[in-house]
Amino acid sequence: MSEDFNFTGVAQVGQTQPQPQNLSRASTSRDDCNSGAVGHDNLLPIANVGRIMKDVLPPQAKISKRAKETIQECATEFVGFVTGEASERCRRERRKTINGDDICHAMRSLGLDHYTDAMRRYLQRYRESEELAAALNNGSGGSGGIQIDVRAELSIFRGNEQQDRN
Repeated sequence: MSEDFNFTGVAQVGQTQPQPQNLSRASTSRDDCNSGAVGHDNLLPIANVGRIMKDVLPPQAKISKRAKETIQECATEFVGFVTGEASERCRRERRKTINGDDICHAMRSLGLDHYTDAMRRYLQRYRESEELAAALNNGSGGSGGIQIDVRAELSIFRGNEQQDRN
């Protein structure tokens, strides 16, 4: 009843081979990424990946270099996968700039609904804080205006920090 496949996805002798699906338009093969310095230019910065990983772990936790590299490759693939889908939408609509709504639409169309709702809430809060910062900075006449750290206001860890203080 079911087709037998080996680990490389090639059908066994005597059976028809299904057509491969193109799941990621922005995907690069693992060989491309590991073949030399050129492939590594396409990965997210390892220091940033390590910092994000460290932020969600207890202070005494250690992260191996291989673990950081693995997450770096996965995160790069994920970003490329979603961005490729958003880029296709922009191309169809003859637009040149991908925006946050395009990313949300791409995640939903890729079946990542559980991420989409969180991203929409984040995007809404980000836009509100940008408007507030612009209003405060413009309202002061431009000289010595108030500067707001939007990243601190939008931190996904902010709720945890407040709970830790109580």
